[in-house]
Amino acid sequence: MAPDQVSLGVLVSAVPRDVIDLAVAARGVGAKRSGGTLPPHVVAYLTMGLCLFPDDDYEEVAMKVTGSLSRFGCWDASWQAPTSSGITQARKRLGSAVLADVFEGVAQPVATVDTRGAWLRHWRLLAIDGFDVDLPDSRDNAEAFGYAGSGKNRSAFPKARVVALAECGTHAFVAAEVGAWSQGEATLAARLYPRLHPDELLTADRNFYSFDAWAAAVRTGAALLWRAPTQLRLPVVAVLSDGTYVSVVINPAIRGAHRERIIAAACAGTELDPDEAHLVRVVEYDVPDRDGNGTGELIVLLSTILDPAQARADELAAAYHGRWEEETANDQLKTHLRGPGRILRSRLPELVRQEIWAWLTVHYALSVLIARAAEAADIDPDRISFTRTLRLVRRTATGTAAFPP
Repeated sequence: MAPDQVSLGVLVSAVPRDVIDLAVAARGVGAKRSGGTLPPHVVAYLTMGLCLFPDDDYEEVAMKVTGSLSRFGCWDASWQAPTSSGITQARKRLGSAVLADVFEGVAQPVATVDTRGAWLRHWRLLAIDGFDVDLPDSRDNAEAFGYAGSGKNRSAFPKARVVALAECGTHAFVAAEVGAWSQGEATLAARLYPRLHPDELLTADRNFYSFDAWAAAVRTGAALLWRAPTQLRLPVVAVLSDGTYVSVVINPAIRGAHRERIIAAACAGTELDPDEAHLVRVVEYDVPDRDGNGTGELIVLLSTILDPAQARADELAAAYHGRWEEETANDQLKTHLRGPGRILRSRLPELVRQEIWAWLTVHYALSVLIARAAEAADIDPDRISFTRTLRLVRRTATGTAAFPP
């Protein structure tokens, strides 16, 4: 691929036009007339281009994007250059659901069996986490998404909330939910648990734990490795050979004698009602040289992997440490792809959602590029700089379509 085709080549290869066309057809937002200069598939790629070049205005991005699209059969050189107002109107016609469907259509696990840092034995490592997105301070955005805090402590901008599942080894987001700031992480996360698969191991920080959340994730058959909240009571059911122990998490609505009966049943090996309780394996450890106030803090992990032969305690601790890979992915999105301290472009809620889905899709495409390069070089994807990759992709997007400036 020629250098000036790299940028949009990344998008077109990771986000094929047929995926966009299927989403457009499913949502009923196809072009109203043939020969239109901004058909839906072009608008979708333009919206992704806006996320790839956050410092450029609409028309500058169009100049960069359409030239590359013409090489992939997605742009007709006879069309006129789109204006900023034309792009805005086209984005409104397209809506947000198409970009959400496009992300869902392409976002899938990226790691292969050869990808380093992506696996715990046969389980693919995933993490769940949330982040906030600053939006333009328009009345519509404020009403739809709200602010963080209140009074003198109110945030300067309205905020959207995103909770996502990410593949630890590649940083690729494989599923996400977008909501208002008032929708808590737990609410959005609940919509993601049904998307887990039995060959995956989900890691999560302690703020995601609740009995209902744990039960929902367990029902998928996926393995779980979550940090326990400090107030959770964990009776010892059986001590295992590696120093970990089996415990039982109980529906908090159950108290008193019934709770004691459940613990006794767990100790006796009696099968538990999943609406009432679940057996868990508890791994406790500390990190003596950890920076900051967490030095020496006891870390308590809960796992559905009860047999030490299936995963040793040190393997589970290392896998939980991999959860921080999603923090890296969040940083790649907010600090490098979007830019530190920058807000989104869109002043209308529907376009905010559209822009966030496009933003996630662009990050996914870059993650695929990095993962494939790492695999070819037989190195961990962490060793390939996201910043340098992004710089390369942006720098090589110099082709423009054959129309007057």
